[in-house]
Formats: sequence, C-alpha cells, structure tokens
Amino acid sequence: MKVLVAPLDWGLGHATRCVPVIREFLNQGAEVELAVVRSNAALLREFFPNLRQRLAPSYNIVYPKHGYNMGLWLVKNGVHLRTVMNYEHSFAEEMVKRYHYDVLVSDNRFGFYSRGAKSVYMTHQRRIAFPKVLSAFEPLGMLWHASVMKRFDEVWVPDLPETPGYAAGLSHVKTCPVPVKYVGALSRFEGENLTAKSDTRYRFVAVVSGVEPARSRFENALRKTLVKIPGRHAIILGKPSLGVKSSNEQNLDLFTHLPDQQFAAVVNNAEWVISRGGYSTVMDMAVLGARCIFVPTPGQYEQVILGRDLAREGFAATIDESKFSTETLLATIGEKACVALPKPSDNNLLKNAVCELITNH
Repeated sequence: MKVLVAPLDWGLGHATRCVPVIREFLNQGAEVELAVVRSNAALLREFFPNLRQRLAPSYNIVYPKHGYNMGLWLVKNGVHLRTVMNYEHSFAEEMVKRYHYDVLVSDNRFGFYSRGAKSVYMTHQRRIAFPKVLSAFEPLGMLWHASVMKRFDEVWVPDLPETPGYAAGLSHVKTCPVPVKYVGALSRFEGENLTAKSDTRYRFVAVVSGVEPARSRFENALRKTLVKIPGRHAIILGKPSLGVKSSNEQNLDLFTHLPDQQFAAVVNNAEWVISRGGYSTVMDMAVLGARCIFVPTPGQYEQVILGRDLAREGFAATIDESKFSTETLLATIGEKACVALPKPSDNNLLKNAVCELITNH
C-alpha cells in the first residue's frame, strides 16, 4: 500500500501530530511519502530522513492580531481559501494519477482528497468554535466543515472516544456525514525514552510556535517577561529550518530548535512550561507530564476554548496574551500550583484504524 500524508501548514503542530500516524503506517508495512511545504519540510525530514517529500500548495495564513476578528477574517479571505482548496484538490488528484497512491491522509487540509484513492481527513476540531460576539455564525461554520468532511471517506479524530478527552466539545460532536474514528492522543513523543533530564534546572521553559507575526510577538513578550524573573529560564524558538543552535542572554538559554530527546530532557527539568495552547502542544505536554501555562494565540479562538476547558478541569493554567506580564505570570503560578495534565493511557486506537484501512483496501 502506498500512502501520501499531507499536514496543514498553519504552524508546526499539524506536522508533529502526523509523526505517530506516519510511524504506524510504516510499522504496518505501508510505503509512505510526505506532501510538505517549506515551513514544515525540515521538521519532517528530521523525523523521516529517508521518506520522499513532495512540495504541496501552501495556505499562507496570517492570523489577525485581535482574536475576535477571526470570523470576519475568514469571510474576508474566503476567496483565497477556496482558491487554495481547489488548487490542492487538483494537486491531490495529480499525485494519485501520477504516482498511484492508494491512501491520502489529510491533516486538516480541506481540499486534499481524491476520487482515485481512499481519502482520510484528520481533525480534532469537528466543531469550529466562534467567540460569543460571532456565535450566530457557528452553525454556518459547522455546516461548512461538514461539507468539507463529506468529500472524504473517513474522519480520524486525534482524541479519546470518551468525553471530555482533551478537546472536549471541539472533538466530540454527535453527527458526521462520514464514518468517524477516534485514534487517541497523538504525540511525536510517543514511544520515545522520555526519562532523561537536562543538566540545567529551569524555572520556566517557554516553547514558541505558530505562524507570523504572532510567533515573533510571543517570543518578544517571553524575552521581556522572563528576563525580569529570578532563576534560569529557557526559550525554545521553534525554528527547525535554522538547525540546532543555542545562545545565552542574561538568565535565558535560547534554542532555535531541539530534537525530541533534547526537547523532552529540557521540559522534564522545568518547573513550568509556557506555550501556546495549540492542540498538538497540549497532547505533547500531556505525554511529557508537564505543568503548563497556556497563552492562546490571538485569532485562534480554538486555543482560548482549549485553555479555558483545561483550566476548569484543573489540568493547566491559562493567561490571555494581552495580560501576559511578569506580575500575571507569578500570580498564576501561585494560584495554580497543583495543575497537571492527565497522561494519555495506552491504547491501540491508531493501530487499529491503520490496520482496518490496510485490511479493507
């Protein structure tokens, strides 16, 4: 069986959560190739240096600075979104025709399906959440996403089948136009030896991720805030294209990027981890057993919902970016000292989904 896996290029989270999916297909004897863009190619090459990469269309998304504009932004840029979807659908059809793929796995790529191959759509956000001021548009968002999923043969949800799971109401939706399979929490750290710790004990480890300009704005806020707090801190800048480089600024250790073993070692030796509240990050931190403070990306209301729900359950703390400061950070760790993400239990959900796909092909 020949499989082409295509993660969305809105940050690196979609690429990292595809890692266990790719590994499982390889473990079960499939031939796997990757549809990448320049922003995630280096990261996936680090994990799978021997897999062929094919250059896919990019969505080129820039999020608005203020989160409550996101719904209006989607309407405003609907023509661009539709253009990319049509282009990537043509790309998918051409890939199947030219290279004879049996299966296409799309991680949130809305148009990456083909009539000539089994097409799987992976998403944790079956419900597209809107802020209260735009809540009237949420049913329309649900209908639109259902129309996207309808073009695929299966929908895979990277969450636990039991509610609330990690994504709660975002992933647990009653109806879907095609068969749905919950494949468990997906993390690039699954199956890795995660017991090692770095030589340095950090008070805070900050993980920068996402798309520009929000990524750089978050990095700058972290630098200004952490340098004022006593103790040693680390910032992982999330720039795999620059390779593995490190530098020091006052009480900060800066890393452009860290391979998984080193990343896990740094996180394992941190009192707290500060990061965006993207779903892939939540799953990674759960596997690592980190104590987290999530700072949702403005413009990604999904992260606000995730952070809010995790905080309500006592699993994590959350701070709005507009309120992020030395004072609010120190106050938060004082109030939320006992938060802890639950570790995902071992299951064969992903293994079974891949096995069934291969068996029924």
